[in-house]
Amino acid sequence: MKFRHSLAASVALIPVALLSTPAFAQSTGSVDFDEEIVVTGTSATDVAGISSPDTSKAKAVLGQEVIERQNPGQTILDTINLVPGVNFTNNDAYGSAGGQLTIRGFSADRISLTFDGVPLNDSGNYAIYSNQQLDPELIEQVNVNLGTTDVDSPTAAATGSTVNYRTMVPTEEFGVKLSGSAGEYSFMRIFGLVNTGAFTPFGTRAFLSASTASNDNPFNNYGRLRKKQFNGRIWQPIGDNGDFVSVSGHYNVNRNNFFGSVPLRLDANRVVGSGSGNRFPLNNDEREYDIAFPCTTAATVRPGVADAGSSCGTEFDRRYNPSNTGNIRGASKFTLAEGIVLTVDPSYQYVKANGGGTVFARERFFDINPGAGVTNATGYLGGRPYFGRDLNGDGDLLDEVAMLAPSQTQTHRYGVIANLRWDINDAHTVRVGFTYDRARHRQTGEVGLLQFNGEPFSVFPVTDAPQVDNTGVVLQKRDRLSYAILSQVSGEYRGEWADGRLITTIGIRAPFFKRDLNNYCFTTSDTGFVDCFGGAGADPRNATYAGLNPTIQGPQQRVLKYDDILPNIGLQFKPNNQMSVFANYSKGLQVPGTDALYNAFFFAPNTPSARPDPETTDNFDLGFRYRTSKVQAQLSGWFTKYDNRLASAFDEETQRNLYRNLGRVDKYGIDGSVSYQPIPQLAVYAFGSYMKSKIKDDVRSGTCTAAQVGVVAGCTAVGDPIFTPTAGKREGGAPAYSYGASVRGTLGPVELGITGKRTGGRYIYDTNLPIVFNGTTVYPAKTNAYWLVNLDARLSLEFLGLNDKTFFQVNVYNLFDSLYVGNYTSSLSQGSSAPNAQIGAPRTISGTLTVGF
Repeated sequence: MKFRHSLAASVALIPVALLSTPAFAQSTGSVDFDEEIVVTGTSATDVAGISSPDTSKAKAVLGQEVIERQNPGQTILDTINLVPGVNFTNNDAYGSAGGQLTIRGFSADRISLTFDGVPLNDSGNYAIYSNQQLDPELIEQVNVNLGTTDVDSPTAAATGSTVNYRTMVPTEEFGVKLSGSAGEYSFMRIFGLVNTGAFTPFGTRAFLSASTASNDNPFNNYGRLRKKQFNGRIWQPIGDNGDFVSVSGHYNVNRNNFFGSVPLRLDANRVVGSGSGNRFPLNNDEREYDIAFPCTTAATVRPGVADAGSSCGTEFDRRYNPSNTGNIRGASKFTLAEGIVLTVDPSYQYVKANGGGTVFARERFFDINPGAGVTNATGYLGGRPYFGRDLNGDGDLLDEVAMLAPSQTQTHRYGVIANLRWDINDAHTVRVGFTYDRARHRQTGEVGLLQFNGEPFSVFPVTDAPQVDNTGVVLQKRDRLSYAILSQVSGEYRGEWADGRLITTIGIRAPFFKRDLNNYCFTTSDTGFVDCFGGAGADPRNATYAGLNPTIQGPQQRVLKYDDILPNIGLQFKPNNQMSVFANYSKGLQVPGTDALYNAFFFAPNTPSARPDPETTDNFDLGFRYRTSKVQAQLSGWFTKYDNRLASAFDEETQRNLYRNLGRVDKYGIDGSVSYQPIPQLAVYAFGSYMKSKIKDDVRSGTCTAAQVGVVAGCTAVGDPIFTPTAGKREGGAPAYSYGASVRGTLGPVELGITGKRTGGRYIYDTNLPIVFNGTTVYPAKTNAYWLVNLDARLSLEFLGLNDKTFFQVNVYNLFDSLYVGNYTSSLSQGSSAPNAQIGAPRTISGTLTVGF
């Protein structure tokens, strides 16, 4: 007899609130499959909003009870800092400016992020944009798969882990929620939500919401972050067995500039700022710095004189990072017959975004081949646009003019996830699935005009007056079109044995990836620099340029395909209703991103350098879990064999630095958490993790020259290989440990919560060496370890005769104002300059009044 049925009598005694099975998975199909997992004995679904789901995977779930206590409008990726093994650094306290995520030492571009099962990683480089996430008031729960993914997951980037959050379902009763927030750095936010309740005889219900938020950046005298978001969902139940059809919509607008990113060095003779000659602050008093705004210099315009461009508006902190993103998400569940269930989740996504930047454009022509008399070329060449026309109105073609030159991306993405589940009998269930994901990824680099004060006329020159050369052709610094396509079949089996004490799961997914890449420019370097003429392949300048540069790869199309078989095997043993031992093995795959593949256009097609292999991981977890109505505890040890790590390094065959596979890294560690609620008025939670990564080999970094013999380590003769000493070292960018705790208590109308997390230092480079220039150490090998403590306090206003949905909440982010290094990009070894690093978000106080009825 199936275990969940044998316990029907005892389960019936549990309060109804504990029996609602939360959606611990990504797609509707995975949710449906996981809902077959039993709530047994006295086990609860969560303790104070924190759950360790009873599965064979190392997984953690945070519910709305935790999410709504965070800063108003906070990104969900900051909230999951409570999960062991997860580390997120926020660029500002309100979540509107981005940040950096790692899980078990894997960077964000190796972590799959999904929203109701819809993939959110950039379809080109797999980046995650934390400031573009759903308003937290609408998130029912967020779950983190540590090291694994669901078998139907539509991702090309999951060698690390997966994060999925799910939207709330519209309520059956009419309701309104309004909240207004104000805080430090001129923060203002308004959020509104209307639930229609059931408004047809068929039980149709919906919600609509909108929010707007803005705040100054916390570090300098320029820029304001602005964010607007609109959401809606309509839900149609079908019958009384849980079947439904749902359509959701989401649209988000961000307008913010870069700030707080400064060189990671501590030279005493430098000052804090974002320029190459600046440094990181030594103390809290140095965190704020000024830039030249309003501009004190203006462009000089003199007829007949070669005028230089004005620097007004070219500072890094004045670069805008705008984005318009939206999606439409469908979800449905149909019971076709007893024990046979079909789920279908279609989706569409739209992205329009860029990363800012400026360039000094030249009015003159480019002398493409002076010896042959070809001197009147225009185009984007050598990193600069040559327009062949007067740009500043002084009547000559001699000047340089500062112009907006962002890297523009526009994406249209369609997907569907379909699953068919069959309950063979009470103890055995199978499902088969199909996943399709197609992204049209257009990357361009149009140039736009700047006003006299350095502000752009439009942050999107791609659609608002892109500048043209003397022939009317739009000039751009890149011009490429990609199609990232995934077709995937999957299957999963779950069986229960020994009266439900032993549960096995066996899953497999077979992804087939296609990368259709079209580059309309000439690739002039292995790091992706290009020369573009703007007229695509038919432009006669392309033929002239190709004839003069026969070794340079010109405009072309390349189609690359990747596929693999990825198993997922799990085992659970339950000696009783509260305890379980779990084990899991899964294989992960990371297909090279389009940026790396376009860099490889420098090399001839079908050569090894033009096609890096995918990264793969073999993930092993073994853990113990204890679950009751008062306690949720989980402890797991894990090991990941990480093969074909992709990074920029020296290639022996081509004698160049390029994006290539660097070999194997072993990662292993331990994660643990326990939440305890002895009485309804008090909840305590503690968590921690330790991780070790070990790079297996040194990495080839060059070949000895005569000048290096006897000077560079290991270089004894010309032609000897030079290696970067990485064997046995930790990977950069991830802390070895983190731990923390939270305590939440209620006394009458007052609720108080405090959360503290200690994050260990992170190596800057894979060599684990300090940053040294001219024999002087300017920054140690690791960033500083730090505490981040957040406080929240809530006052219920029921004592004023209002309902229990009305309250005032105060949040303090970084209570003790810790100075720490936030977001930075780690690399193999030190280059010619120190990397830039984000100053961690300072102490920030805000208050929110929420009214509900």
